[in-house]
Amino acid sequence: MTVLILKIWKQLAHRFASVAVSAVLCWGLLSLGWLPSHLTLCWAALPTGDAVTNPRTLLRLALPTDNQALETVQQSLEEMPPQLDDPAAQMQTKQWPEVENQVSKAVQTFKRAESDLLAMVPTPYRSQASDRIEQINSGLADLRVLADQKDEEAFAAKLTQVWNTVDLLAASMIKQFPVDIPDDYQTLPQLKGRSVVAMDTSKGPITIMVDGYSAPITAGNFLDLVQRGFYDNQTFTRADEAYVVQTGDPDGPDAGFVDPDTGNYRSIPLEVLVKGDSEPVYGFTLEELGLSLSEPILPFSAYGTVAMGHPPGEPNQGSSQFFFHLFEPDLTPAGLNLLDGRYAVFGYVVSGQEVLEKLQHGDQLKGVEVVDISPSDALT
Repeated sequence: MTVLILKIWKQLAHRFASVAVSAVLCWGLLSLGWLPSHLTLCWAALPTGDAVTNPRTLLRLALPTDNQALETVQQSLEEMPPQLDDPAAQMQTKQWPEVENQVSKAVQTFKRAESDLLAMVPTPYRSQASDRIEQINSGLADLRVLADQKDEEAFAAKLTQVWNTVDLLAASMIKQFPVDIPDDYQTLPQLKGRSVVAMDTSKGPITIMVDGYSAPITAGNFLDLVQRGFYDNQTFTRADEAYVVQTGDPDGPDAGFVDPDTGNYRSIPLEVLVKGDSEPVYGFTLEELGLSLSEPILPFSAYGTVAMGHPPGEPNQGSSQFFFHLFEPDLTPAGLNLLDGRYAVFGYVVSGQEVLEKLQHGDQLKGVEVVDISPSDALT
């Protein structure tokens, strides 16, 4: 009986905490002008169950491929102790054998599959894929050495690099882009693949993986602006109560990007791909379509979720402003987060989560760079 009471108490505490944090998050978003003045939409269904909170796992699950060998390698790298992603935590000596075992598992799996991997890549991308295979082999060898040396900082950096390369190799194996872009949006930039983007901020570096398979227009618009240098020297804004950091609002009267070639303001539609669907939902929030309980492929369930902002009540007027979600994901499981389906997620921070904690209102986004993309012609 005591055990049952404790279980019930824990469930009730979790539910009440979710309500409280949801209310605080809504109040903070209102202060930034991102949500309508009423709070009706904030009292969404209470979260139930557990969410996937590892950004790398979310990205792997979102990739429309079923290469078992690469998934096994990725999972081995994802299962490293969480301290490796937290510079403030210290790895214990007894944890290093576990790390070494996971690295060995990844090495063995990749070696067994290596001879078949290149044949799975479409011919135009094989040269790039061959380079990635070499990079992965070299990176895994480095991880073995760094694990033996117990060098946490160098190991964590190399781990991110290897995981990203495996992910991009898997992306290059997709023979046909699985999403049809509606005719109305064909003139907008599109990312038909994955891309790694490095950000240099006044508080340190951040690396994000951008997913064009789940949000091709949102991701394509973002990468186009990155390549134009639009985000260089932009300022961060932050409302602590909202658990978000935002940037991308240029100087001047315009709240987004004005194409210098046409003089027109570029707006992009809200874009959300729901699990089980082959096409994203465009132009409407999931709530407006009666799909509030549907689970997006890219949910707001990882610290450092990257999403496109838009004016209150105008989901199709997003342009350049984007934000990082800093909320505690344990309180807002995937599919039932009050932001899911109302904003378009287009990637996750895969390195530099600790930098997000430090960013405050007025800090600078000094520069942004596309450092890798797969397949090589993914951005159109």
